[in-house]
Amino acid sequence: MAQGGIDSYFMITERGSTYKREILAGVTTFMTMAYILIIHPGWMGAAGLDRGASVVVTALMSGLFSFLMGMYAKLPFALAPGMGGNAFFAFTLVKGGIVPWEVGMGMVFVSGVVFVLLTVFGVRELIVRLVPKSIKFAIGAAVGIFIAYLGMRDAGLIAFSGTGIKIGSLGDPRAVLSLIGLFVTGVFLARRTPGGILLGILVTAAIGIPMGITKIPESLFAAPASIEPLAFKLDILGAFKLEYIPFMFTFFVGDFFSTLGTVLGVSQKAGLLDKDGNLPEIGKPFLVDAVGTVVGAIFGSTTITTFIESASGVESGGRTGLTAITTSICFFLAIFLVPLATCIPSQATAPALIIIGLMMMPGIRNIVFEDFTEAFPAFMTILVTAYTASIANGISSGILFYTAMKVLSGRMREVHWGTYILCVPLIIYFLGLR
Repeated sequence: MAQGGIDSYFMITERGSTYKREILAGVTTFMTMAYILIIHPGWMGAAGLDRGASVVVTALMSGLFSFLMGMYAKLPFALAPGMGGNAFFAFTLVKGGIVPWEVGMGMVFVSGVVFVLLTVFGVRELIVRLVPKSIKFAIGAAVGIFIAYLGMRDAGLIAFSGTGIKIGSLGDPRAVLSLIGLFVTGVFLARRTPGGILLGILVTAAIGIPMGITKIPESLFAAPASIEPLAFKLDILGAFKLEYIPFMFTFFVGDFFSTLGTVLGVSQKAGLLDKDGNLPEIGKPFLVDAVGTVVGAIFGSTTITTFIESASGVESGGRTGLTAITTSICFFLAIFLVPLATCIPSQATAPALIIIGLMMMPGIRNIVFEDFTEAFPAFMTILVTAYTASIANGISSGILFYTAMKVLSGRMREVHWGTYILCVPLIIYFLGLR
């Protein structure tokens, strides 16, 4: 395209941005979410998947669907394997001994197909309008609490006993390294250092070298690992068992509401919402997200979703799809960093998770705490997520508590009739949990 054509296509001038601002915003987004190249393969490796192949698949899928988000939806949103969904896959389904990883990928694929169908027929947009505002505002905080919990666990700062959660062994060198990393990353962010989260991970990993925790790779760059150990290994037929429906519904609920919260929250910061608080053509980012989940599962990735770290690019001035395309290019280049990505210990990435949890909390300021029927369901959304370590449980319970509180307080007319229908599958979801 000619320069004018690019400007017109992406509406750069119309949205008050510039080429330089869009490119810098895209790089900023990448730097704040590049940790996914370290954390996601690490969790997949813990579940028995090939870690090197997972790094490449993560970079490929993140790059491809960030590019499609930019070109098709023309929005400054980047995508990658979703935090929460990958934890559920790795630690609950696979390490928990419920299913082999191939069947787990089959579940992700099936849930992705459902996403696509619901998006094409406009059902996802309808559901968005049925979710109470108070729950929408609580979603980001609930996801943040869950991610912070994972970070505290990986850091060794919390431990589990017969009586519940307790402080971990703070004298353990791994916990010490995590604490150092928490302060290092915090200082970078407090000083507004570009890419502070990624820099925090790298500095903490470097500090871990003399401590004997970080293992130095033979080289920093290498040809991409083969994706053959993961690609096309999913077992779709094996996922079609009645007892697996609740698990697939978990993928659905978690990805759906995570994407919803990210899209609306980041769009609000970018000034892209209309007067009613809705995003015009919201079906486009939903479709990219849904197709990403289907294709990602085929190649060995868990649910692909829109990342909340896209907000960092928006705060840097990104307003159009050119931001997402710039981020995608960075991901494609990162494919050659497999040795570096796979040598980073979890104690170096845990501080990033804790801090990212903080970044997702601001939405709660929009909750009307003076109205108990609004505040209590929002609180339960966050509370249930925190104490069950499940985003799906939190959001589902929040919707049910909202409906119940409105009905029992004689304000049932404030609940959309469709929300009552939505409660039926959510009740079934909870009844199916063990």
